[in-house]
Amino acid sequence: MPNLPATDLTGAGPGGLNLLSASEARARLDRGEITAEQLVRDCLARIEAREPDIDAWVFLDSGLALAQARARDNERPRGLLHGIPVAIKDIYDTADMPTAYGTTIHQGHQPAVDSAWVAALRDGGAVILGKTRTTEFANLYPTTTRNPHNFERTPGVSSSGSAAAVADFMVPLATGSQTGGSVIRPAAMCGVYGYKPSFGEFPSGGVRHAKPSIDTPGLFARTLDDIALMRAASLGQAPAPLDLPGDSRLRVGVCRTENWSQALPESVAMITETTEKLAEAGAAVSYIEPPAEVSQAMAEFWSIVATEDAKAIATEGRDHFDQLNPWSQKIVSEAKDHTEAQYQKAKALAVRGRTAIDAVFEDFDVLITPSARGEAPKDLSAMEHSYFNSIWTLMYLPCLSLPAFTGPSGMPVGLQLVGHRNADERLLAIGHWIEQRIGSA
Repeated sequence: MPNLPATDLTGAGPGGLNLLSASEARARLDRGEITAEQLVRDCLARIEAREPDIDAWVFLDSGLALAQARARDNERPRGLLHGIPVAIKDIYDTADMPTAYGTTIHQGHQPAVDSAWVAALRDGGAVILGKTRTTEFANLYPTTTRNPHNFERTPGVSSSGSAAAVADFMVPLATGSQTGGSVIRPAAMCGVYGYKPSFGEFPSGGVRHAKPSIDTPGLFARTLDDIALMRAASLGQAPAPLDLPGDSRLRVGVCRTENWSQALPESVAMITETTEKLAEAGAAVSYIEPPAEVSQAMAEFWSIVATEDAKAIATEGRDHFDQLNPWSQKIVSEAKDHTEAQYQKAKALAVRGRTAIDAVFEDFDVLITPSARGEAPKDLSAMEHSYFNSIWTLMYLPCLSLPAFTGPSGMPVGLQLVGHRNADERLLAIGHWIEQRIGSA
């Protein structure tokens, strides 16, 4: 199983400044070699050529995007993302663009203000290029976006539009969100970097239809430097260095999780090859199982999701039930089956699980697992369970998917790194160290 890039998409459509990473574009903008308007024009040209096949966008106004770019070119720099195009998953409100939350019920809805994260990105100078396609209320139900590496394969849900747009060089950066695996898994399937921060780290206000005790913002990029750049811009701080101290011996825990039987051969091979390379590079590698408290919490995961989801879409369920997709209808119909006592018990178990998993990181610097079962399924209607993701979402841990491997069909296979809660900067540095070792071996 070679650690080589998946299908090279650079020549799949118009290739100009849109092929730059955000960090490369930042440097060239700062040197005055390019303008934000030129960068946005090349992104729009790529979208025009490839969007009929990929269907990653639900709203795109070229005039609005170019007007933002020209404004950035004619003002003093605001921040790290000044002049850089960013795509917004269509669950985040945008004051100058419609936000439909992936449903026909809110088609054409125009928010009055930005969600907190969108506002932070604008404050950092980002050009909000447009809104990317999401599933209805970001739930587990397929949409129409296709994987840019193979149009017959799923790009994952629910941040599929964002992941596909970044993978296809339509835009260098995009926002997503994760309840189960909707950042890490689409990133893996589309062959880009995906980052889900520790719970509560990113600005989260102004998001409707949220599952407030689990939902976590996340982002997509084509380089690890870009992950660090957008993270820093989102938090209003300087990018953290991606280098670990030279004398540190990385302690790696290979955590297959209790769903290891679901891993496809390419993911099994990836984990084996990764552990061998890291051990050769001097890392201390051990196999671990999640604490019993974590497994007990995961047994009640669905109670939290279903209860909070039903509350979030209660109005739509009451007034527009027939317009909901089957998944949302199921959530609304079964809401009464989840009692408040069950919900509170599930949340209490989750707290116990977090305490137990935090203790694991006294002995390990990072855990590695697959980002998904394997290559993207050859099924656009696939609703694959987040076997290797929801556990970490519930535990509030930061996760990073590296597009480090390819599978037997030449499709991307992602390696997931899981870090200590609220140690996100260290996780990115560990990711950089690991990527160097598995990429150069």
